[in-house]
Amino acid sequence: MSGLLAVTLGACSSNSGQALPSPATESHAPVGPVPAGLERFYGQSMTWADCAPYATSDDSRSAFRAQGIQCARLTVPLDYGKPDGQTITLGVLRHKASGSGDRIGSLVVNPGGPGASGMSAAAGLIDQVAKNDLGSRFDLVGFDPRGIGASEPQIRCLSDSERDADRADDSETDGSPAGVSKQETQEKDFAAKCVQRTKYGDDMLEHVGTRDVVKDLDVLRSVLGDQKLTYLGYSYGTRIGSTYAEAFPQNVRALVLDGAVDPDQDPEDSLVAQGQGFGTAFNEFAKWCAARQDCALGQDAAGAVAAFQQLTRPLIDFPVPVGDGRKLSYEDATTGAIQALYQQNLWEYLNTGLNELKQQRGSTLEKLADIYNERGADGRYGTTQDAFTAIRCVDDPRVTDPQKVLEAQQKYVQVAPFLDDGRQASAARDACAFWPVPNTSQPHEPNVDGLPKTLTISTTNDPATPYQAGVNLAKALKGSLLTFEGTQHTVFLQGNACVDKVGVAYLVNGTTPADGTRCAGS
Repeated sequence: MSGLLAVTLGACSSNSGQALPSPATESHAPVGPVPAGLERFYGQSMTWADCAPYATSDDSRSAFRAQGIQCARLTVPLDYGKPDGQTITLGVLRHKASGSGDRIGSLVVNPGGPGASGMSAAAGLIDQVAKNDLGSRFDLVGFDPRGIGASEPQIRCLSDSERDADRADDSETDGSPAGVSKQETQEKDFAAKCVQRTKYGDDMLEHVGTRDVVKDLDVLRSVLGDQKLTYLGYSYGTRIGSTYAEAFPQNVRALVLDGAVDPDQDPEDSLVAQGQGFGTAFNEFAKWCAARQDCALGQDAAGAVAAFQQLTRPLIDFPVPVGDGRKLSYEDATTGAIQALYQQNLWEYLNTGLNELKQQRGSTLEKLADIYNERGADGRYGTTQDAFTAIRCVDDPRVTDPQKVLEAQQKYVQVAPFLDDGRQASAARDACAFWPVPNTSQPHEPNVDGLPKTLTISTTNDPATPYQAGVNLAKALKGSLLTFEGTQHTVFLQGNACVDKVGVAYLVNGTTPADGTRCAGS
């Protein structure tokens, strides 16, 4: 999978020994404009209570031990074209403003993916916002978008054992005719299982895209009592933000969009641009590694790609046992490397994992791949990967021409050569080519007349969402751009004082940085 925000945004404080919050129901009339027929959703009551019952994974169970949080369910239409029809629910988490400053409203957070939990992300940011005015001026709110995490129903496609088997199968990238046929059969089977195993089937899958998520976000804005939305989106969460800006420009107070998705880029170009981002990040890792005596790839950064390939390619035919009957496959080794390239603080683990691989051990790389794939210690998976595919398949036009697939794959390994497995490139189409429902969005430059100033943050060597995408998004929104000079995916509220100062000033006071403002990594 590509594009996933696979990093933890912060740490949580335990509430062991703390009294659990008593359920409290809040209700008020709808706030702000209400689309016709949706009055009962915009004015619904919310009952806030203990968050523990909302946990669906090891990560969320840990995150929901944070102090002072409350959780509730928001009811929204499955199909906004049929507001009197079937409804679904979204999980929502809140940490109320400390009260030491005049409260502005809610700061709603989404961490990206698509498929990652906004509830867990918000809980993980509590300690960070407590260090600045955000914690005193805003209720911090995270929501799990429709089909994700605590929201019901969940998107479900593969079982735990099927996911393990899929990760262990390195024949999937075989570009021979037989390999392409096998892979496309598996992709068709995946699409069929998503329909069979997701409640409401086709109807649910048709309505999980960003087009519908931003309508949910506007319902949430009203139910929280905010006349206008203040929003922080990371990675794919920037697509939610820019789509909301186009659908509801008059309802925006402030948007911070960090690690931007280019709104006007087609799927093939986006894939290649992301490959270039990971290729650049790998080169930066190689330079860092080469300065170390224990570098698994040697002291010559120019030879790092070849050294990485020499270590990982044999796994295609000879996976390395890692215990519990599992083996480190080539796919998992490269996925583990990709996971580590998201943040510099994981480079140490990548070097350790590659040194282990020299000794025919693979536990560290397997653990990194497990983090990326959201596999818990008990062998159970979160649904992020299933949701990622389902949302992407309705957010973007499907690519059905095998030649275009082949060309994109060839370009990808040219810009990210460390991921070249040495085999014939595959023209196999992915699950989206066989998806049972049509896409509901198209790449385009958003029309945002009447939108207030926004703030886009873009990192020069972002591996997953390349710097130029942020430049393009800021221009499309007619907003401000803050450049961060570093090699990581997203940066706001992650410890960089310069970035945090600019972002907090904008969210609190609406102050935008001067053109050309840049912050450097520590």
